[in-house]
Parts: sequence; structure tokens; C-alpha cells
Amino acid sequence: MTPAEATWRVHDTLNAFYEPVSLDTPRRAPMRELISTMLSHRTTHRDEELAYDRMLAAFGDWAGVEAAPLDALAHEIRTTRWPGVQAPRIQEALRRSRAQTGGAYTLDFLAEMPTDDAMRWLTDLPGVGFKTASLLLLFNFRKPVMPVDTHVHRVAQRVGIIGPKVTHDQAHTILLSYLGPDPAVLFSYHIHNLWHGQRICFFSNPNCPGCPLNTFCEYGRRRPEHGSPARTAS
Repeated sequence: MTPAEATWRVHDTLNAFYEPVSLDTPRRAPMRELISTMLSHRTTHRDEELAYDRMLAAFGDWAGVEAAPLDALAHEIRTTRWPGVQAPRIQEALRRSRAQTGGAYTLDFLAEMPTDDAMRWLTDLPGVGFKTASLLLLFNFRKPVMPVDTHVHRVAQRVGIIGPKVTHDQAHTILLSYLGPDPAVLFSYHIHNLWHGQRICFFSNPNCPGCPLNTFCEYGRRRPEHGSPARTAS
């Protein structure tokens, strides 16, 4: 089985194993998505949400956040990791969005940009990497990009789709070349592999007996004592 064939087998298998997902599900506004993702770096979802809510409660709106004294902004987002680093990055993202649009705090202009240009605009922001940018572009704007987080990357390596030295950014390009440009397919693949890494294919002590991929997974084949796959997700 080629890596491309294995990618589609993973896609089809996890589609049957987990509940269907739809890219049409309403999402948070793009600016909210960007700022929240920046706040979420190495931070629990609860603490990210607390920081976001405190920030808007203290400063009222995006104009207030951009104009806030840095130490005051850092204080309001103190439940996140490195608030002193994140505060100026948030203000710079807001400043650039305002400059791009002539005064509006919105990222809607990304919808009209070619995908490569939109990716460059986002990744040029301080603290915004390829993963954050690809999540935003796929989830909010249906751009044909393949977000690769630690779970997607781990599953792809264990199955044998990518090699042990392939980086997350390289995996984006490889998986995209196998899956093609359909945003619905890319979204489904990302979400199901994310769930799989969280629920079964753990970093330590993965649940190989409960894995629907273990009949063709290279990692699973090296652990034959782990038995047969389960029929349904828990």
C-alpha cells in the first residue's frame, strides 16, 4: 500500500469509526478565532476562555484592546502562558488588520486572497505559525490547507504515511498532495485524526486493541500482542 493509499484508508476508516463532521457548522468569528488561538498556546481551554473574557470585559472592544497599556493587557490575560509575550502580539495583529482594511478589526479580507497570500499574511504576524494559520484558513474560510497538529502528525507517522523526520509543516504539504484540495475532506481528516490522537493513539501507551487502524498500521503491527481493533468509538 502506497502512502497515498494509506492516507485515504485512514480517512475512510476514521470516517466510519467516528461520527461525521461538517465544515458548515457555524464557527467563531475569524478575529475571535485568531486571538483565542494565540491565547491557547500551551494553555488549557478553560484558561484561554477566561483570559479572552477578562480582556474584552476590561477593554470593551478590539480598539480598546489595541490601545491598552501593555502591562494592563498582560494582566488581564495572565491565565495564559507567557502573557507578557502574547500581549504585544495581540496588539500587533489588531493593528495590522486595521491597517489592511482601512480601519476595521476584521479578517474577512482573507476570504478573497489566494491561499498562499493569505497564509503569508497570517504567518507574518508575530507568534502566528503555520498550524494556527492553516486552522483559521480551513475552518473559517474553507481554504484548501491541511492543518497538522501533534495528533495528526503522530497518527500519520505511526501508520507509515510520513517518515520519522518529517516535520509538521512538511506533513501539511505531503498530506495535502495525497488528499487533494477539497476543504470538506481536509476538515474531516483533520478532526478525525485529532480525535483519534486524543482518544486512542496516545503519545504514551496507545490503545492499540481499540484502534480501527491497527490492521494496517506499521506501529500496530510491531505490537501484535495488542489484538484486534474495536468496532466503534467510545
